[in-house]
Amino acid sequence: MGLVNTKEMFDKAYRNNYAIGAFNVNNMETVQGIIEGCKELNSPVILQVSSGARKYAGHKYLLKLIEAAASETDIPVALHLDHGDTFELCKNCIDGGFTSVMIDGSHLPYEQNVEITKDVVQYAHKYNVTVEGELGRLAGVEDDVNTPDEKSFYTSARQAKEFVMQTGVDSLAVAIGTSHGAYKFKPGHKAFLRFDILEDIQKNLPEFPIVLHGASSVIPELIEDINSYGGDINNASGIPEDMLHKASQMAVCKVNVDSDLRLAMTAAIRKYLALNPKEFDPRKYLSAARESIKSVVKHKIKYVLGCVGQA
Repeated sequence: MGLVNTKEMFDKAYRNNYAIGAFNVNNMETVQGIIEGCKELNSPVILQVSSGARKYAGHKYLLKLIEAAASETDIPVALHLDHGDTFELCKNCIDGGFTSVMIDGSHLPYEQNVEITKDVVQYAHKYNVTVEGELGRLAGVEDDVNTPDEKSFYTSARQAKEFVMQTGVDSLAVAIGTSHGAYKFKPGHKAFLRFDILEDIQKNLPEFPIVLHGASSVIPELIEDINSYGGDINNASGIPEDMLHKASQMAVCKVNVDSDLRLAMTAAIRKYLALNPKEFDPRKYLSAARESIKSVVKHKIKYVLGCVGQA
């Protein structure tokens, strides 16, 4: 199957009260692990590329990897730009084969966010590419996104409706308490998602797909493995999976997962090399990393997203 956009994916997800995993990719093993996990559970998937990943691996390399993965499966696969921050970047990705893009103007004043998002929507829709916008600001650090706690703020349900009507955007990332990166909360602070805001947004925008960024759960077992085999990741914390599952049964149709995949890869590689100190074949430890990513993806599909069998 060729690459698809997210419209039909989200329509089906909203009707049936589940969400689709949007997994960040940076290399071949990540793509393969995600696709293999989704194929085994017959789940649709969004493979998303950040500007940092494009700088690291190159647009064409990632595009061809993802096209190859999509061609070898019957599950729906969308290729999405994560956190595009300029019209030019979004245009480049649309022209270069992406089927969905995010224009993140959340760091801009409201009117400027509307303006840039509307421009991207008008260009993308000419090519049957779907567009995700963002309203509200998540705290945390991930690639080129770096927002201090004091500059984060929740999404306004009233303003969300105005934003969608003014821009024509196809989905909307909102801030209800999630956070970017592996260190989402300070020691002693627990995750608290504002389901009241999500409910208000759903009332104001019925049947409209909502997106959660910063939604990795920072799986404790992965942190333990990393630290057991030479790592030093302390005070890392994420979003409890029961909260993410509840959101997936509401208006949320797309849940972003990046940090958990990075942790899965790092844990597997550290463990393999520690247990096999004479090994130097990258295929061996990268195979272990691929299996670890696959395992995390299947776990998310089953216990967080609820999209088993929905391809």
